[in-house]
Amino acid sequence: MAQPTAWDPHPEPLAVDSAPLPQYGSGSLADLLPTLAAGMGVPGTTATITELAPADRNCVFLIDGLGWEQLRAHPEDAPFMTALLGSSRGGTGRPLTAGYPATTATSLASVGTGLPPGAHGLPGYTVRNPDTGELMNQLRWQPWTQPRAWQPYPTVFQLAHDAGVHAAQVSSPTFENTPLTKVALSGGKFLGRLSGEDRMDLAAEQLAAADRALVYTYYAELDGAGHRFGVDSDTWRGQLMHVDRLVQRLAEQLPPNSALYITADHGMVDIPFDEQHRIDFDEDWELRAGVALLGGEGRARHVYAVPGAANDVLTCWREVLGEQFWVASRDEAIAAGWFGPHIDERVYPRLGDVVAAARDDVLIIASEREPKESAMVGNHGSMTPAEQLVPLLEVRS
Repeated sequence: MAQPTAWDPHPEPLAVDSAPLPQYGSGSLADLLPTLAAGMGVPGTTATITELAPADRNCVFLIDGLGWEQLRAHPEDAPFMTALLGSSRGGTGRPLTAGYPATTATSLASVGTGLPPGAHGLPGYTVRNPDTGELMNQLRWQPWTQPRAWQPYPTVFQLAHDAGVHAAQVSSPTFENTPLTKVALSGGKFLGRLSGEDRMDLAAEQLAAADRALVYTYYAELDGAGHRFGVDSDTWRGQLMHVDRLVQRLAEQLPPNSALYITADHGMVDIPFDEQHRIDFDEDWELRAGVALLGGEGRARHVYAVPGAANDVLTCWREVLGEQFWVASRDEAIAAGWFGPHIDERVYPRLGDVVAAARDDVLIIASEREPKESAMVGNHGSMTPAEQLVPLLEVRS
């Protein structure tokens, strides 16, 4: 690639295939539960994270927003997890990758189904519903659509339950009946507990409830602190200290023949509040030209063009953003493997005509359409290490 000169008004855009791909099939979140289930003899599952040794009882504790880089940057606030860094990914000391986009709805679906986004079909925070033409928020499931039509595959929890493994999810009661839980994490028991301490105690009890057990538990508040205050704020650090104690509480209660895995759905980056770092789609006529719908989120955009305008939108977005974002057409992003090795037919039209993934510390906000999201300090979604890399810390008994 030619290096732009100081006077070159048209520098080369970032090459689509230069984006650091998630490790689908060997070291992504989608590979975790199938690997654990295969180790317990569950039919239809395959152990693709080869570094992990089988265990009869497996517990996954997913801490929303705990990226690998953020954990490593705060050893004094998380001494217990810091001491476990060398255990990550089967003792290799390496992280997993979240998958693209690195966002909660997508990642939770990848964890629960054992499939990459191109198969499970939740490929972003908001995506177009091809049946209605509307944007669908896949985290809040708004507007409502039939969950099983949107994501038809069984979860790994369901496969485990059907194979006689004791499967249980221990989480906040508010998540019990949400469509996202139904399509991504259902199967076996759901046990709701409000406090983190109660969740840890109950997760340990559920692990001990059978000779073969697969238990999932979850903590959301660290992510909320990062979005609102940033990933180096006192509030975020306080949440990290708290969740570190929760991890230790659970680890100290493991029954025999158990493996506890501590992971996350994505990392996070703080973005400054200025025009250089926050490009406002609602105030930029160039970026709006030819665009029917703006989906995704600030660092991982799905852009839906009006009929016949897709090539023009792609050209414009590359010219305006191509030095800071990997900007691809839908087919280019698929060919590059951003959403996994294959795309289901029902998922293809959910992807943007143009897909833009941030490389630099920059956002495409939409101050009028997305006022709450546009005001967040901490953000995520793209393929940078700060967002993609997540721990897979391990404790065994």
